[in-house]
Amino acid sequence: MSMHVDYYFTPVSPWTHLGHARFAQLLQQHGATVGVRPVDYGRIFPVSGGLPLPKRAPQRQAYRLVELRRFADHLGVPLNVQPKHFPVDAGTASRLIIATAQTQGNAAALDLAGRCGRAVWEQERDLAAADTLQALLAEAGLPATLMETAATPAAAEAFDGFTQQAIDAGVFGAPSYVIDGEIFWGQDRLDFVARRLAGG
Repeated sequence: MSMHVDYYFTPVSPWTHLGHARFAQLLQQHGATVGVRPVDYGRIFPVSGGLPLPKRAPQRQAYRLVELRRFADHLGVPLNVQPKHFPVDAGTASRLIIATAQTQGNAAALDLAGRCGRAVWEQERDLAAADTLQALLAEAGLPATLMETAATPAAAEAFDGFTQQAIDAGVFGAPSYVIDGEIFWGQDRLDFVARRLAGG
């Protein structure tokens, strides 16, 4: 029986970007299924003791940049540590990923989520801009009408629902991979995810 992973993330997280391709590869390698769950960390941080980036202490902000460069170099993943369009509102992109999952399936949603991350962290594109999102849909071979689907109450309700699920599951950071109620927080925990998927 294949295992299932609930993938809680925001498409504008650099840590999500650093781990995304490896995570997708692990799912394929182990024949695992995935629930693609973009969530609103603006709601999660206040109930979990987290702070949005601009409110963190200067030394924490400085060390984050060091770690981002360190991991990008180690993993060989392109990354602009201070991209032009960040911080940026991820709400519309998140709802677009959800609309894709609802109508095209989780594999298509996973692919679009990866494209969103690359747009911010590699390509200096504005993920809050409608034309960027329309271009990403076209590049992914997805229907342009998904923009309309993303603007429906159903997509908004799913986004709210996933955020509440994350809170209920004890998720507090991005990305988080949840397998049978067990949380693996951060792309640097993917080795543990791999062992779990392998039955270790």
